[in-house]
Formats: sequence, structure tokens, C-alpha cells
Amino acid sequence: MNSTFTKIIRIVLGVLLIPFGLSQFIDFNILPTHIYTGEAAIFIDSLSSTGYFLKLVGMLEIIVGVLLLANKWVAFALLLLAPISINILLFHLFLDIPGLYMALVVVILNTILIYKSWKVYRPLFH
Repeated sequence: MNSTFTKIIRIVLGVLLIPFGLSQFIDFNILPTHIYTGEAAIFIDSLSSTGYFLKLVGMLEIIVGVLLLANKWVAFALLLLAPISINILLFHLFLDIPGLYMALVVVILNTILIYKSWKVYRPLFH
């Protein structure tokens, strides 16, 4: 888990997650803005109308990003990120194809890091 390749992937994923998590609380002009249409807009509006859900996901993205950058509790952070990244992928796959490339990046990086630290997860399956 401590190879240079793994460190780079961990840092890249952490750097990607923090701005996207912060975007739920602060309006960034540096992030690409995307207007959702159709069913994607209805879905995002319904999540937004709960008042907490998107903020919770944003907070988890920030926490996971900080943990990855600090190299603390990385295995735990990757487990927290797994369902979030799968849902991001499924949202873009079924409702918003233009954002699919970034979702794939997050899922692939998360999968690589989980694979690289598989020995930590092995006791969960015995």
C-alpha cells in the first residue's frame, strides 16, 4: 500500500474529492458547472429538497479526501467512499451521461486503492 503508484492515486483521489465535497457548501467558480435536465434534474432536486442529503454526501467526500491526503485510516475512508462512488457512477450512467468520465475516474481510483489494501479487508470475509 505504500508504493509510489499507490501514493499518487491516493493523493489524486483526495484532491478530487475535497473540492466536490466543498461545492455542496460553497459556490466554486473553478468547478465546471453543469445544468441537469430531465430525470437527472428531478432526482437532484428531490435530493436537494431533503435539506440534508447532498450536504451529508459532501461532508463525507471532504472527510474521505482529508483522510486520504493525511494518509490516516485509509482503509476506512475507502470503505466510506465505495457506496458513494458507486452511486455517483450509476447516477451518471443512467441519468447524466456527460458526467460519466469523472464518475469513472473516482470509481477506478477507489477500486485500485481497495485492491492495493485488500489484506486489510480480508478478515471481513472469513
